[in-house]
Amino acid sequence: MRMQNPGSANRLQIMATAGLMVAALALTGCASGKKELTTGSIPKTTRSLDALSGSELTRAVDGIGQAYERNPKDRNTGLSYANGLMMTGRNAQALAVMQQVAISHPSDREVLSALGKAQAAAGQLEKALGTILRAQTPDRPDWRLYSAEGAVLDQLGRSSEARSRYRMALQIQPNDPSVLSNLGMSHVLSGDLKTAETYLRQASQQPGADSRVRQNLALVVGLQGRFQEAEQLASQELDPQQAAANLQYLRGMLAQQNSWKQLSSQDMPKKKG
Repeated sequence: MRMQNPGSANRLQIMATAGLMVAALALTGCASGKKELTTGSIPKTTRSLDALSGSELTRAVDGIGQAYERNPKDRNTGLSYANGLMMTGRNAQALAVMQQVAISHPSDREVLSALGKAQAAAGQLEKALGTILRAQTPDRPDWRLYSAEGAVLDQLGRSSEARSRYRMALQIQPNDPSVLSNLGMSHVLSGDLKTAETYLRQASQQPGADSRVRQNLALVVGLQGRFQEAEQLASQELDPQQAAANLQYLRGMLAQQNSWKQLSSQDMPKKKG
């Protein structure tokens, strides 16, 4: 499906950019890359930041911030604090934290990765690209860095290069849901919603696919006019708070496209005269 209207294309670009997962970078040194708060002086929890509700996330980030104030040079605390800040929308503060952590750990690959993520979240895309490239090592390439590089390239309008990076990431980490989701949202940028849906469905079926992947799939389905199906996809979370957040995300994004009322009316069963 190719979008012909320039205004629609611009709104699609905004939506796809919002759905790209620069957050695929590892942030804590864990082999799995999960953002667990379980080490050092960081307040402990058995749940990752992604699994917390809004109020829980705010409390967790405040606790990490207190640990950061006590020891701003601690690598893991700084990484977790910056990640939490970005998850709560405080991108400028997250970048300031990562800049401080990078001063203390200038050669640390994960620190550079997280700095690149923070720069991208703060809108410093060219700087983010340079930082991510500096963190990558050709002899030991990191698939998360390839995916993050692709996400930044997509935001810079260099989609062909971005997709090559996603494919390089998938060669190392086949069927990773975050990379497949990024590849799908890359096709949203060019208005190819059917191809985007194919990749996003594949992503959503992978073990480890999180709420963001399902949000992106619901969005692309909704943009094609299948609104009830999109709403059902957005609601498929075990946690009612997560389901509500997904629906809010879907409605907000579709409202940017002026599609909410239109798609809703299209999917409503017609009354027989």
